[in-house]
Amino acid sequence: MSDTTENLRRKIKSASDLQSVVRTMKALTASSIGQYERSVEALADYYRTIELGLHACLPRDGAPLNAASTNTASVNAIVFGSDQGLVGQFNDVVAEFAFSHLSQFLELKRPVKIWAVGERVKDRLLDLGLADVGLYSVPNSVAAISPLVGQILVDNQVSQGDALVSNLQLFYNRPLAAAIYEPVAKQLLPLDEAWRQNLISLTWPTKTVPEAIGGKANALRPLVSSYLFVSLFRACAESLASENASRLAAMQRAEKNIDDLLEDLNGSFHRLRHSNIDEELFEVVSGFEALGARDK
Repeated sequence: MSDTTENLRRKIKSASDLQSVVRTMKALTASSIGQYERSVEALADYYRTIELGLHACLPRDGAPLNAASTNTASVNAIVFGSDQGLVGQFNDVVAEFAFSHLSQFLELKRPVKIWAVGERVKDRLLDLGLADVGLYSVPNSVAAISPLVGQILVDNQVSQGDALVSNLQLFYNRPLAAAIYEPVAKQLLPLDEAWRQNLISLTWPTKTVPEAIGGKANALRPLVSSYLFVSLFRACAESLASENASRLAAMQRAEKNIDDLLEDLNGSFHRLRHSNIDEELFEVVSGFEALGARDK
């Protein structure tokens, strides 16, 4: 009986230690969610400014850029996932969503190159049968997002004139309420007529007619580069916020399971201890009665 009691004590101690680890991870994850959500909110005004600049500089007739035919152009896709586990179905959802959208290009025999941001989502994409998958590491802070975005832009050569006619697709999870998220697909390139019309339809916030210093043509390309940068930055930040929200939900489930386990273990320990005490008392009473009967 004593061995079983000691075994229960060890299990209770292990569960308590694990509970402390989970609570620490919860606190770190909650803190991470806050910084990524704040970065997304901070981007809103900057993104709006870029859109207004493009609204002012884009020509009102014809294509905004020298857009060549993209029916046979290669397709580059960026899929944002995670490097670490404990995120539930986070990587499965975005990988399957990206695969379903990229299937149309694969069926047309168009070359598709995929870059996965995160080892876990890369493995999931490979499992789905996508062979040409590159890899970027997931940023571990807001400050690390900009270097990643810069590297993506360099690798895809989106700052060069000929790259503006290529096809660049983004796939990531966007946070909703609480720990809920949804997969999102965004075509970043080509900058087509639909993109131009959406920007032209914006309303200028004042009655003053906007003008571009140095001419609209000279201002257009830096604005396009900024648009691409902020779009990638926001996608990465929203993906990281969704990842940490999913991890927080997983930690909350784990904490609840540990609480239930501790309750069961403590209940079993106390029942066993009471049983041992009752058994010892019974032996004492039995011995006392036996001694009394012998004396008589």
